[in-house]
Formats: sequence, C-alpha cells, structure tokens
Amino acid sequence: MIDILITEDNKELSTLMSDFLRAEGYTVTVADSGEKAIDIFEKYGARLVLLDIMLPGMDGFSVCERIRRKNDTPIFILSAKGDKSDKLNGLMIGADDYLEKPFDIDILLAKIAGVFKRRYSLDEVVSGDLRLNKAEKTAFRNDKLLEMTPKEFELLQLLVENAGKTLTKDFLFDRVWGSDSFSEQQTLTVHIKWLREKIENDPKKPVRIQTVWGVGYKFV
Repeated sequence: MIDILITEDNKELSTLMSDFLRAEGYTVTVADSGEKAIDIFEKYGARLVLLDIMLPGMDGFSVCERIRRKNDTPIFILSAKGDKSDKLNGLMIGADDYLEKPFDIDILLAKIAGVFKRRYSLDEVVSGDLRLNKAEKTAFRNDKLLEMTPKEFELLQLLVENAGKTLTKDFLFDRVWGSDSFSEQQTLTVHIKWLREKIENDPKKPVRIQTVWGVGYKFV
C-alpha cells in the first residue's frame, strides 16, 4: 500500500507536491486522470488521497464517490473551484477536507501529518521506503513484506523510532535481548548485518544503519 495517491493533471504541481511529500518520508504515486487514480487505488490502495476536481475524463467528485463506496481512506480535495457549492458538494460526498488552490504547502503538510498521526501512528512507523506495523510485528520495504525474526523486528523498530540518535551497543543489546540474556553481544552485530542485507541498497556500504565506531549504531 502506498502512503499518498496524488490525482492531479498539472504535472508541475504534482511534481512539486511529490517532492515535498517524499522529503517528509511518504511513499507517493501520481495519477493524471480520474480513471488512472481508481485503477491505482483498487490495485494498491492508499492511506490518503489528494484529489483535484477538474480532471480529464472522470472528474474528482466522481473519483471521491467511487472510493467512498467501499473505503474510508482520508481524501483531501485540492481544487481551484472555490465556490461554496463546490466545497459543500465535496464534503457531502465524503471528502475529509477541501483546500482551495493556490494553497500553502506547509498547511497541506501539517494537515497530512495530522491525519497520519491520528490514524496510523499508533500501529505503524514509517521511514522513507520502510514501514513497520507494530501491532502485527511486520516490516515492509516499498510495500514488500520483509522476512525477519522477532528479534530483527525489535531491533529495527528500536533503531527507526530513534532515528538520528546514536544508540550504544549496550543499550541496544539490553533492550532487545535483556541484560540477563545468555546471548553474547556479538549476536547484535550479526543481527545488524542481517538487517542491512534487507534494507540497504548496498549492505557493504550501509546508509540507513550507520556504525558509530567505538559506540554503537545510528539509523538515518
């Protein structure tokens, strides 16, 4: 499942929104018509839909109605149509918000962050192309399930939730295996190696899980 589906036929605007959203760590897919949006949504799903009204073929109102028949995914309408009747129509057919173009990108990002925090953050942690479901103890990269042991998941979750912080080897070992564990700290090094093989583009030159020599590890 993708994080955000942008339905917008203005390529410049869709590219701008995509760049900002990806910089915030969301996975983004763009559709330039209502028909393409429905096709993508039905195949892959989305956690939030950004929807223009004036689209070639099926308009945004129709897309909104189609999604709402079977799904409660949050939908934000982003439209140059600012009449009260258009806004009321959009909200009445199921849109969660209606922003008039031109809109402030920072306001949009704040609204999206609010939705993800309220709706998804209790069970999920998202970082770039990684998504961790804490309730189900599953991890995905580019929405593909990663096969990993419970200890690998615990270690990855701990690293991701403390992104940007250097965590000592003792801290990681105690939190994941327990200070009274019969395992040796070398098992931490082995698990880090396994995680790198699953989430790094080049495990021999890790970018996501960085070694802080003499101290521990940092997730970036």
